[in-house]
Amino acid sequence: MNFNTFSFRVRYGETDQMGVVYHGNYATYLEVGRVEWLRGLGVSYKQMEENGVMLPVIDLQLKYKKSAKYDDLITIKTILKKKPGVRIEFDYEIYNEKNELLVEASTTLVFMDKKKMRPVKCPDYILEKLDFRG
Repeated sequence: MNFNTFSFRVRYGETDQMGVVYHGNYATYLEVGRVEWLRGLGVSYKQMEENGVMLPVIDLQLKYKKSAKYDDLITIKTILKKKPGVRIEFDYEIYNEKNELLVEASTTLVFMDKKKMRPVKCPDYILEKLDFRG
């Protein structure tokens, strides 16, 4: 499975005085998308860290198209761009319940050995669950 969708409602505390989602919260939404993508593979982020692997973000890009508002049901589509090596790259699309595109985004993360603080290759237990046929 190379993509996943996850939906949730915008909480009041994530908005500004106009009831619009504060722009900085979208980075957190992308993290939710990645964690749920991993969970969809049967891998928990917590287990990965307990196995000594971390995934720091090294690049984040966002394109805002339309505002999400308080109590909107939003859906994050998380798409794995290519087979991961030392880096893993995702594209994202965030939609409201009218299926209007709100945000396009991308992130690059690096698999890191938690003890040595050095880059490592993507763990086999993740690679084995991915579909990269032609």
